[in-house]
Amino acid sequence: MLATTTVSIPFYTSGFSHRKQEPLSDIRLPSYLKAGDTIGITSPAGFITLAEIRPAVELIQSWGFRVVIGETIGRRDFTFGGTDQQRAEDLQMMLDNNAVHAIMCARGGYGTVRIIDRLDFSRFRQHPKWIIGFSDITLLHCHLNSHIGIASIHAKMCNSFPSDWLNADPVQIQTILSIRQALSGERITYTAPSSPANREGSAEGQLVGGNLSIIETLAGSSSDLDTAGKILFLEDTGEYLYSIDRMLWNLKRSGKLARLRGLIIGGFKVKPDDAGEEFGKSIYEIVMEKVGDYQYPVCFGFPVGHQRENYALKSGVHHRLIVDPSGVTLSVP
Repeated sequence: MLATTTVSIPFYTSGFSHRKQEPLSDIRLPSYLKAGDTIGITSPAGFITLAEIRPAVELIQSWGFRVVIGETIGRRDFTFGGTDQQRAEDLQMMLDNNAVHAIMCARGGYGTVRIIDRLDFSRFRQHPKWIIGFSDITLLHCHLNSHIGIASIHAKMCNSFPSDWLNADPVQIQTILSIRQALSGERITYTAPSSPANREGSAEGQLVGGNLSIIETLAGSSSDLDTAGKILFLEDTGEYLYSIDRMLWNLKRSGKLARLRGLIIGGFKVKPDDAGEEFGKSIYEIVMEKVGDYQYPVCFGFPVGHQRENYALKSGVHHRLIVDPSGVTLSVP
């Protein structure tokens, strides 16, 4: 029997073709990792140095896994971890190499969209593996869910690993360890205290989502995220309130909010309004305005996003969401 881990979180207020295909109903889970398996590290988006990923490499090795460092680590082409061709080739090698059992993206930034259509997922389909990351890596999660049919892990990346593990704060430790737990197949249950803004209820369905900006810009592409019958989680950073409002209107008008089973709102670090251009609505008001016509549960302040409280979530895996007066619970049934 798989171990069960419960994490309690404090509430904080703060392809080759562009043709759309029918949404995939069956999602395959890659094999869980065991001691001696290999994790490849690559950077499909922004640049990062070898020194910056060293804490992650050492900790992953201490978990009993081997590490293969991709050629994009230490490369730089302006803001990117190498040219588009170099980044695509590095990720392609990781996808095709059966000796690599999981792929951890070293960091986000920007650039995954520039290489997604260069990638061939045919061998990956035959031998799937966990892909780990968030932020710009949301594009890969969406593409894998809607176009390839493979589950993945939305989680922190190498640039978030603490340089001094022994002196890291408890939340840092818990969030990083949740990656190991997810890769090893432990059933993790996340809980969070109640919020007055929550809409109570319970739901079951595939868990999908990630960065709102990425999800919104994928509309109409072969990586477009199908949300019908699923539990959607959203997070973002560095956006004005009016931008968040506009993106959520796009999700509503495109039908992505209409047939959800549940909605999870994670961390939203917003830019302060410009003087004289105040938007006048909070995140809570912006969200509830878009989902007021629907009846599914909604929760706020969930521990996912560009923040310390960013736990590993298995995208594409069936989850149960409960939002009630005692708080929020998200688990794999």
